Amino acid sequence: MSLRFYDTSARQVRDFTPLREGCASLYLCGATVQAQPHIGHIRSGVNFDILRRWLEYRGYRVVLCRNVTDIDDKIINVAADEGVEWWEVAERNQRAFTAAYDILGCRPPTVEPRATGHVPEMIELMQRLIDRGHAYAAGDGSGDVYFDVSSYPGYGELSNQRIDQMRGAGDTDDDRGKRDPRDFALWKGARPGEPSWDTPWGRGRPGWHLECSAMSTKYLGGSFDIHGGGLDLVFPHHENEVAQSKAAGDGFARYWLHNGLLHMSGEKMSKSLGNSLLIPYMVRKVRPVELRYFLAQAHYRSVIDYSDDALYEAAAAYQRIEGFLTRAAEVAGTVEPHAEVPEPFAEALDDDLGVSPALAVVHGAVREGNNAITEGAKERIAELGGRVRAMTGVLGLDPLSDTWSGGGDSGLRDVVDALAAVALEQRQAARERKDYAAADAIRDQLLSAGIAVEDTPRGPRWELRRG
Repeated sequence: MSLRFYDTSARQVRDFTPLREGCASLYLCGATVQAQPHIGHIRSGVNFDILRRWLEYRGYRVVLCRNVTDIDDKIINVAADEGVEWWEVAERNQRAFTAAYDILGCRPPTVEPRATGHVPEMIELMQRLIDRGHAYAAGDGSGDVYFDVSSYPGYGELSNQRIDQMRGAGDTDDDRGKRDPRDFALWKGARPGEPSWDTPWGRGRPGWHLECSAMSTKYLGGSFDIHGGGLDLVFPHHENEVAQSKAAGDGFARYWLHNGLLHMSGEKMSKSLGNSLLIPYMVRKVRPVELRYFLAQAHYRSVIDYSDDALYEAAAAYQRIEGFLTRAAEVAGTVEPHAEVPEPFAEALDDDLGVSPALAVVHGAVREGNNAITEGAKERIAELGGRVRAMTGVLGLDPLSDTWSGGGDSGLRDVVDALAAVALEQRQAARERKDYAAADAIRDQLLSAGIAVEDTPRGPRWELRRG
C-alpha cells in the first residue's frame, strides 16, 4: 500500500506524492500564545509529531515549520488586563507551549518562526496582492489593508462554502474602510497604545491569516507538500491562507490535513468555556507518556471526548505495553528494537495515519509476548519485545527509550529502586514469619506512594503507577 492521506481540499484520501523525491515539507499552524496550553492545543502537536516520525520512517527527509503567532488581538487584550507589555504575555506562554510539547515527547520543529520576526515578508506579500488587484489599502487613511474576496474565484473551495452565503469576516470592530464586509484584514492599522510596524500604507500590525502565508512560503517555498492544523482552522483561517497565497501566484499547500478536536462534556475544549485542562495539571493525573498515549490513540481526524475514566483507561493500556517490555527485559536480557515494523502496523499508518489499528497490532504482540513469558520462551520473548519497541518507537511511545525509561532521571530511579528493595525485603520477612497483615500493609503503603508490587515466580517486582 502506498502512503496516503485524507486531503481536506479534495475531500477524499489521496496517494502522497511529494514535490521533491525523498523530501516532505510540512507546515503546521502552531500556537497563538495568549494563554497556557490545554490538552486540546497539544493534541495537534502529538498528531503531527507522529506524522513526522512516520514520514521519516518511510525514508523522507522532513522539514517541519511550526509557527508562533506572538501578536494578536487576544494577546493585546490579555496584556491590557494584566497591565503588562504584550510581548511579556507572548514570551511566557510560548515557553509554556514549548515545555508542553517537550514533556509529551514531541520533537522540536525544524524551524519555529514568530510572526513579529517576519513583517518584511508580509509587506512584500501584501504588495504582490495589491499589484495583482486582489488587495487594497483602506481609503480612510487608517493603515488597514484588506483582501478583496470577490476578486478570487476559488474563495470557499477549501471549506466547501459559497461566497454568496458567507457572513462578514468579523475581524475588525467597525469594518472601517472595507469595500465588502466579507473582505478580511491583511494588515490592521495602528490604534493608540497598540504595537505597530511601518508599512507603505501606514503603521499597523499583521492580520492573523497573512502571517502563516508569509512564514510558510519563506521556509518551505511557494509550493510545499502538507499544511496541517486543527479542524477549527479550516474556515476562515486556512481558507484565507489559500486565497491570499494563490492570488499572489503561489501554488501553496498540495495536501491539507486537519486533526479533530477534543471535547469535554460534548463541547469543544476552550478557555472561553472554562473547561480547559492545562498540561501541568494533567501530568499530575497521569505520566506524560500516558497522556501522549491518550491523545494519540484515536484517529487524528476523529473527535476525542475527554473524561477522567477515558484518560485512566488509556494509561492502563499503555501500562500493559510497558509491563510486558519491562518483564521481557528481565527475562530475556536486553531487548533491542527491530529495524522494521511488522507489515500490518505499517499498512495501518500508511492508510491515513491509522494509529488505532496500528496500536491493535502492538497490543496483539504484547499478548503474544506475555504468553511467551509464561512459557519461558526467551527467544520468542526477545523477538516480540523487539517488535513492540519498533512499533512504539515510531509512535513516540517506546517505554524503554531514553525519553520515557527515566534516562533523564536515572539517579532518582536508582534511589526509588533502593528504597523499594528495602520495603520488599521487609515484606518478604513478614511473609516468612507468616505475618501476612504486616506484609499486606507494606504492599498497600507502597501502592499509596505509586509503587505497585507484583509477585512473580521469580520473586516480587515493582513498577510505578499513576492515575
